[in-house]
Amino acid sequence: MATKKSAQKTMQNELSVDDYFAAIVDDSRRADCIALSALMQKTTKLKPKMWGTSIVGFGSYHYKYESGHEGDSCRVGFSSRANAITLYIGSAFAESEVLMTKLGKHKIGKGCLYLKKLSDVNTAVLTQLIKCAFSEMERRYPSASQ
Repeated sequence: MATKKSAQKTMQNELSVDDYFAAIVDDSRRADCIALSALMQKTTKLKPKMWGTSIVGFGSYHYKYESGHEGDSCRVGFSSRANAITLYIGSAFAESEVLMTKLGKHKIGKGCLYLKKLSDVNTAVLTQLIKCAFSEMERRYPSASQ
């Protein structure tokens, strides 16, 4: 029996990053997201793009799992969620464990880093985490378009 291939829901699009930030109700959270976007742009040297309606991403790559499922995603990105700012930076790179111990107040999930406030963390360490994560994605997916 053939399985139905589902369409990818979160894709890069032409929605406005500035409009996304403007829609964040909490002033402090909005300021943190704008600052985080600037930090990621400086670190990756790429402009932010919207992925779906709620992820601000930098760069892109194409993945394909052994199951046959494939798609595109941002190399690094973030989203303002109800309880935290979720950073999509992965954690499968050599420096991540050591850097996480120096980061400050945060939580970790599968491939995600959760921050309540940007002021809770050491931004120099966060910058290094983003740089390492982005480099690791470039190493794993070198043929991806920017």
